[in-house]
Amino acid sequence: ARFRANRSLQGYSGILHGGLIAALLDAAMTHCLFRQSIQAVTADLHVRFLHPIHCGALVDLRGWMTAETPPLYRVRAEIVLKQQVMAWAEATFMRR
Repeated sequence: ARFRANRSLQGYSGILHGGLIAALLDAAMTHCLFRQSIQAVTADLHVRFLHPIHCGALVDLRGWMTAETPPLYRVRAEIVLKQQVMAWAEATFMRR
């Protein structure tokens, strides 16, 4: 997916709020599972913030499954700006 944040979503001046970054990564991972007809909820989430994301930047979100042992699924997601990973997350999801 692609996402562009406006200033109403900033934490510090002009910088996308970290909580929103975490939510975007979580949503990317959830949608990765949805595309495989898996309905699951986040059980554990680890987020790593590498670089600030400026409001107005057009970023790409991508997510993929790294392991599955139903009912548990491990998923990873990244937010990328111009081929640079700005933030990433890994999570464990549990089937609903």
